[in-house]
Amino acid sequence: MTIQARFGPYGGRYVPETVIPALDELTAAYERLKDEAGFQAELQSLLKDFVGRPTPLYFAARLTEKLGGPRIYLKREDLCHTGAHKINNTVGQLLLAAEMGKKRIIAETGAGQHGVATATAAALFGIPCAIYMGVKDIARQELNVVRMKLLGAEVIPVSSGSQSLKDAMNDAIRDWVTNVENTYYVIGSVAGPAPYPALVRDFQSVIGCEARAQFMEAEGKLPSELIACVGGGSNAMGLFAAFLDDDVPMVGVEAAGEGLDSGKHGASIERGHRGVLHGSMSYVLQDAYGQILEAHSISAGLDYPGVGPEHSWLHDEGRVRYDSVTDAEALACFTMLSETEGIIPALESSHAIAWITKHAGDYGKDDAVIINLSGRGDKDVHQAARALGIME
Repeated sequence: MTIQARFGPYGGRYVPETVIPALDELTAAYERLKDEAGFQAELQSLLKDFVGRPTPLYFAARLTEKLGGPRIYLKREDLCHTGAHKINNTVGQLLLAAEMGKKRIIAETGAGQHGVATATAAALFGIPCAIYMGVKDIARQELNVVRMKLLGAEVIPVSSGSQSLKDAMNDAIRDWVTNVENTYYVIGSVAGPAPYPALVRDFQSVIGCEARAQFMEAEGKLPSELIACVGGGSNAMGLFAAFLDDDVPMVGVEAAGEGLDSGKHGASIERGHRGVLHGSMSYVLQDAYGQILEAHSISAGLDYPGVGPEHSWLHDEGRVRYDSVTDAEALACFTMLSETEGIIPALESSHAIAWITKHAGDYGKDDAVIINLSGRGDKDVHQAARALGIME
């Protein structure tokens, strides 16, 4: 089959000519292996025995009672090996890299979960790995930096620009252009040049496929709504993909940061414009001259001035509703879910919890929703504690 390169006007390849052969090679390999029985058997075995799938679809009874709205189910991606959904994609891409004979792995990371997941999969396959990470993110995600180093990865600090995810991705792309023949670039979200947006979505679609079957077994019907946080958007596309042909509403929750009018946010769809970032066309935060603006979010994984091209298209088509919540709202729900359900969520996932908290009154008692709990909050405990005044 042909891998989708564009989603309406979005997607495509806006990259140096030297990278085109590598993208063609990746596309050909994925088209050849995607439905190949041996590749799929090995991938499913890894997802089951290494990643720990299927993850539970958990009925959050106390949260449901507290909010007094719909029945709330949490898709527990926080229970995956390494603590987030990112491992679904990195295991798939490392399997591809091994099949392609690549000898070196590079990646970028913001919150550190993709970096940890890439380092984990690289260690599993025995391939050397280098991770680019902004200096600001290294400071606020110290635990994940240690984990990457323990897994044998080289963590390369990026001090340019905003010193966060955008700049880490810039440097990773520069590395890839220089070392394209022997290096495989593991992109962590449904962003970047084709075929990455479709490829990453496919590897993450296991989330939605499981959730759909689990919800049907629990409720005997389709959910009233799906809710997931959106930075680049891989956890959301992973959940949404299995429901796109159904009459199921979906909400993608971006980072409003300190407020949409503050200039310090990561709401690329709500406040961005069509433009090119990191090899594809999508909604991006940019000024009147097309210069990329600095994003902001308390969650490093949502601190990104763009969004995946498929999300941009789903917004334009009206298939998915995109909204945002602030740092303060997400932080409050980081604490609230911890105290109510005994689950400490990632600050990224806390945005989705905050959205249902604000909108619970819009649902009836017969409604039931799925929230993608994309990661656990271990990595965010120190940052949250400082923000909450629990520690200095």
